[in-house]
Amino acid sequence: MSLDGLVIRAVVRELQSCVDGRIHKIHQPSPSDVVLHIRARGSNRRLLISANPTYPRIHFTERNFPNPPEAPMFCMLLRKHFEGAVIETVEQIGLERIIRIRVRQRDELGDESQKALLAEIMGRHSNLILLEPASETILDGIHHVTPAISSYRVVMPGSRYTPPPAQHKANPLEADRAEFFRRMGDGTEPGNPQTDKPGRIRPLCAETAARRLVSSFSGISPLAAAEIAHRAGLPDACPTGRSEAESLEPLWDAFQSVMESLRSHEYCPNLVRNPETGKSFFSVIGLTHLQGEAETFDSVSSLLEAYYGDKAERDTVKQRVSDLLKFLQNEKSKNVNKLEKLEETLKDAHEADRYRIMGELLTASMHSFSKGDTEARVVNYYDEHQAPLTIPLDPLLTPSENAQRYFKKYTKMKNSISAVQGQIAHTKSEIAYFETLLQQLQTAGLADIEEIRDELIEQGYIRDRNKKARKQKKKQKPVLTGYISSEGVPIYVGKNNTQNEYLTNRLAHPGDTWLHTKDIPGSHVVIRGSRFGDDTLHEAAQLAAYFSQARNSSSVPVDYTLIRHVRKPNGSKPGFVIYDHQKTLYVTPDERLIASLPSAIKA
Repeated sequence: MSLDGLVIRAVVRELQSCVDGRIHKIHQPSPSDVVLHIRARGSNRRLLISANPTYPRIHFTERNFPNPPEAPMFCMLLRKHFEGAVIETVEQIGLERIIRIRVRQRDELGDESQKALLAEIMGRHSNLILLEPASETILDGIHHVTPAISSYRVVMPGSRYTPPPAQHKANPLEADRAEFFRRMGDGTEPGNPQTDKPGRIRPLCAETAARRLVSSFSGISPLAAAEIAHRAGLPDACPTGRSEAESLEPLWDAFQSVMESLRSHEYCPNLVRNPETGKSFFSVIGLTHLQGEAETFDSVSSLLEAYYGDKAERDTVKQRVSDLLKFLQNEKSKNVNKLEKLEETLKDAHEADRYRIMGELLTASMHSFSKGDTEARVVNYYDEHQAPLTIPLDPLLTPSENAQRYFKKYTKMKNSISAVQGQIAHTKSEIAYFETLLQQLQTAGLADIEEIRDELIEQGYIRDRNKKARKQKKKQKPVLTGYISSEGVPIYVGKNNTQNEYLTNRLAHPGDTWLHTKDIPGSHVVIRGSRFGDDTLHEAAQLAAYFSQARNSSSVPVDYTLIRHVRKPNGSKPGFVIYDHQKTLYVTPDERLIASLPSAIKA
């Protein structure tokens, strides 16, 4: 795991800027995440603390997180004890991945009280625990651990806090040469007459050294251990003819060099991406043993934001979008099946003339059959060869009533054609609408999902379970994603119907250029102003193609026209428009080109 005790040490050093700061707002955007808004040293900072089992972390963040309409119970308790509180200390427990934040606050009676928040960043066992520091009594945890789950440590309100099991590893920042050799080898040191004695020839390679570093010292991840072994110059394969103690000498030098930098809080936040495997690794020590594109950062928080931000958001989006995705896919499938049945009905309705012919033939030949007959054999005067035709009869009806029965079928089917055609048009529009929403969910962020959910509630497709909270929620204008073209021209993209509606019908000016994929569900894209060249038009078309259902296709047709030629039909669904005077160009979405476009101030 990249987020080891060394990274946590660097994070805690960075969090010292919060000490003596005041927490003025708290919200819990997801079941595992808490955001503290802190005013310290003349500036406002947002501290994200996540107990996500996949992406646990703690760092300052610049991201905006949606605030749920109703705060979870843990958030409400945290607000009670932490909102308005002053941060006294932020400390790391040993060199483990545990951070304790201690605050002081005045309670309801005006008495000063202290509380502590423990952030345990331990993979799937991560947790946030609110404590009474004097008695170490747990007030609550963001994830409850009952006795049925763990008999060793229970995380429930009222229980006493038990630290995670001790691993009996040494603190690498405090280890001296003797302890290093004792833990890493057979206890011998070169040049020491008391310990240097002829021993067995035992090989030591980089992999073996890294494994021993991880098992011997706390806070060192396999990634950091591999870097230390690489700096020591140890070979990948096990050497021969060299004692283990001799192999440990360069390893101690590399270990000591890294630890000395960490003791002095000299960190090198860096991220290495391997373009071949697509994997990324980060650390606060330089990763010289990895091949790939290396990037350094000014702070540990910006490093963690770059590594975890998009991954964690995609994971959260995936969780929140699952119910919407299932609902939209079911609705689309129902409408597809309905369309098939309607088209069959329409096909049958177009054959209504045969019922009229049978009714007329029965009327002309009424003398040839009587009540009780099950069929009538008549001459088909409408056939050029006048071939005989057998017509089924209802034996309970008279000849006249049988003829009228066929005339009624004819009239009913003729009248149903217009109704069925209307239903087919409506069903096709429903399918197109659900396809558009499914496409929007592929690129949706957390805020976009809530807007899509609100839209479905307004359209009456799903029920609103939080009516009171939504009524209290202020109606805010949608936040659009903006880019700056290579020519310095702003380009705006709507990622859902609410944003598309706002962008096209309210924000854009009549002289702005509007783009959309031709006959393919996708985003509305607007180029601000009229002074731009082919490069800006091409980049806007790239955005329209990328944020569409055809993002993985080539030669995607993109229509463009002026906003004055785009209009919304009365009664149409959100985001639906018609347009004319358009031209079409063809582009193949290029993700690298889009990633290279600078972000504009969001409109």
